[in-house]
Amino acid sequence: MGLLSKLLWLACLNIFLFRMAESAVHYYDFVLREKNFTRLCSTKSMLVVNDSFPGPVIRVHKGDTVFVNVHNEGYYGVTIHWHGVKQPRNPWSDGPEYITQCPIEPGTNFTYEVIFSTEEGTLWWHAHSNWTRSSVHGAIVIYPKEGTTTPYPKPDGEEIFILGSWYVGNINALVLEDLKTGASAPESDSYVINGQPGDFLPCSQDSTHRWVVDFGKTYLVRVINAAMNADLFFAIAKHNITVVGVDGSYVKPIVNDFIVISPGQTMNLLLTANQSLGQYYAVARQYDTDQSFFNGFDDTNATAILMYSGNYTAPDVPLFPSNIPAYTDNNAAYKFIGRLRSLASKEYPVNVPLNITTRMLITISMNYLPCPNASCAGIDGNMIASSLSNMSFVNPTTDVLLAYYRNLSGIYTPDFPNWPESFFNFTADDLPLNTTIPTQGTRVKMLDYNEEVEITFQGTAVLKIPQNHPMHMHGYSFYVVGSGFGNFNNETDPKNFNLVDPPEVNSVEVPKDGWVTIRFKANNPGVWFWHCHFERHLDWGMNTVMIVKNGGTPETSIRPPPTYMPPCRPPPSLAWPKDFDDSHEVRNEYERK
Repeated sequence: MGLLSKLLWLACLNIFLFRMAESAVHYYDFVLREKNFTRLCSTKSMLVVNDSFPGPVIRVHKGDTVFVNVHNEGYYGVTIHWHGVKQPRNPWSDGPEYITQCPIEPGTNFTYEVIFSTEEGTLWWHAHSNWTRSSVHGAIVIYPKEGTTTPYPKPDGEEIFILGSWYVGNINALVLEDLKTGASAPESDSYVINGQPGDFLPCSQDSTHRWVVDFGKTYLVRVINAAMNADLFFAIAKHNITVVGVDGSYVKPIVNDFIVISPGQTMNLLLTANQSLGQYYAVARQYDTDQSFFNGFDDTNATAILMYSGNYTAPDVPLFPSNIPAYTDNNAAYKFIGRLRSLASKEYPVNVPLNITTRMLITISMNYLPCPNASCAGIDGNMIASSLSNMSFVNPTTDVLLAYYRNLSGIYTPDFPNWPESFFNFTADDLPLNTTIPTQGTRVKMLDYNEEVEITFQGTAVLKIPQNHPMHMHGYSFYVVGSGFGNFNNETDPKNFNLVDPPEVNSVEVPKDGWVTIRFKANNPGVWFWHCHFERHLDWGMNTVMIVKNGGTPETSIRPPPTYMPPCRPPPSLAWPKDFDDSHEVRNEYERK
């Protein structure tokens, strides 16, 4: 081998070793099975991962890849979603049921390839089928790349708080019955912190989650809202917190004595243990914006206890955070949300799209579907529904991703509109009757690669049920450039857009009787779900799909599908094309059937 050849070989080897050192590959096994859990004086069996509730924590560094082999030993099909992970060019492992895959059936397994890219901080994973995510979820901790640091001093320790919902009954069975009758979905029986209701709920005092801290030390607190249908206030008595990250991105530090966090959202907080030695409650309670809607709301206070180490006489009762807002304190919530800003620094720049090629206005509404002779259990004997731009989404019989990739017809239509079919005073008290009944279908939005997109989500008062809506986007993060109350004005409101340091998130709260505008660049080809993260609204149709087309090169195109995907089980009337398999062995099962 000549000298030049040796030098080239060594250079290639160094590049390979550098890339290997720069990112790592991790492997996890998730075993889904039923296990008994006792809460609120009652025992029930529910599906969990690896016998734990919440499930296991995935820990990675920025840019790593994780393979998770999910074994379903339960009684029904399940999928898993890696919430906030962009999955570049890899929608096959994104997880939403009937959008990018069909369920992992009992007795089978499927391996997800979870590709991390720009995310850094805290995200989470959860089931994305039925209401199974109430018990199947866990944290994802993303450290900076090896050799790099966070934009704040290294904390002395960290803690994870997962805020969730607890249902005494079999939640999937209850929801299925409500969907059949058209009734409202069940309210949770309590909220939980790390799987425990806490001291204020029956039969719960001995199992309250406890966190031991040392005086003078600073901790990173990772908070995840895994609740099914609730924005939550969260506070720790006598302790200020500093918000430093949201949804896997850094933000300008916000010092406050509470946070408000929407379903699906994650926040990183710094807390310094600087109070008198003692015990202090950490409390999560609902922030409710639809007080008059259906069954009321869950007004429980879930608690954990922050305990100082050292010698002191423990109080009879920990201190309660008197600063936590009341359940319906809109001013406190909106003021907090309005303070979020990206770092927008040299080390952590923003890249807000400025040359918008697609603008959309999407209305968000509660609706109903008429039932013969008012025979349903919803509003005025009708079936409860919800919609985006008066389109109520219907899950197809096979996943949208496969239909798009294989060019199958009859699964979806590519005609989700850029604008509502009709314009009216969206936030008025008395709205036209024709706004209450949505169109049903599987309508998706098509986008060209690298389009710069602006979407305004407009809340409505249809059926006199205005409320907040936490909208979540798969496959992307986006910039929140503006928000306000009332109807969006496309002439005056854009003048106040923040194009300098808007927060970069994957979920955004659309305010009650208001609007929010986001921007993103469509540079991740694939099939990506858009939905409200209130699970009942998702079930009722407040969803759509965004398909970003390939960019014309292998590096800007959807990756080929993995060797195996969980098979769909269409009704007998669905005819599959003869060339459907195309050497993709996952679908051979259909040929045999």
